[in-house]
Amino acid sequence: MDNRQAMGSWLSGPRAAMEEAGADFGYRGEQLGLPEDGPNSVARPGRRLGALAVDWGLCVLIAYGLITHGNSPATSNWALLVFFAMSALLVGTLGFTPGKRLFGLRVVALETGVVNPLRALLRTVLLCLAVPALVWDRDGRGLHDRLAKTVEVRI
Repeated sequence: MDNRQAMGSWLSGPRAAMEEAGADFGYRGEQLGLPEDGPNSVARPGRRLGALAVDWGLCVLIAYGLITHGNSPATSNWALLVFFAMSALLVGTLGFTPGKRLFGLRVVALETGVVNPLRALLRTVLLCLAVPALVWDRDGRGLHDRLAKTVEVRI
């Protein structure tokens, strides 16, 4: 084996090394029965983060302007509460928040396709804890989605 090839496999990471050895990981969402791309495919991380940034910015503006009236030390705590309420209510009823809609995303339940309010509440509690959202599985779903049995898909 050439040193350059050994260095390249080390830099590529364990997934690339396993694929070179013959392992087939498939695409994101294949195990869930979702298409590889297009509508109803698993949402990519960039879109998800963009939607989260829009939603968080909207919640900060609401908290800053309507609740704390410019008292910036309290704004972030109120923004989290506004985010919790907005996410639980909108995902539980419509399946998306303003940021998700702007980025063409929707949250669906795996079994029924419609997220009921209790699932949305569980998903939102775990999302607000932040750590479950940072632990992803092979299909690109966060731990909050796995535990709530939901997936975020493209519209």
